[in-house]
Amino acid sequence: MVVRMRHTKSHTKNRRSHHALESTSFSKCENCGALKRRHIVCVSCGFYRGKKVLDLVKKAEKKQKKEKAKAAEAK
Repeated sequence: MVVRMRHTKSHTKNRRSHHALESTSFSKCENCGALKRRHIVCVSCGFYRGKKVLDLVKKAEKKQKKEKAKAAEAK
């Protein structure tokens, strides 16, 4: 297929002016005060919008148990 009307370089660049990457915005966690990404659960305390969503202590214990089992299996 042949292009009927070419776009000029300036027209193309004007269209692409909206394609720039935006930086990630951070906000403070209401519970612990740590910086966190917006609309995402806080990594340090597990709270989101004032409610506890993740039990990080249980998650850490589970991870240690899994690593311990994997190390024992490798021996």
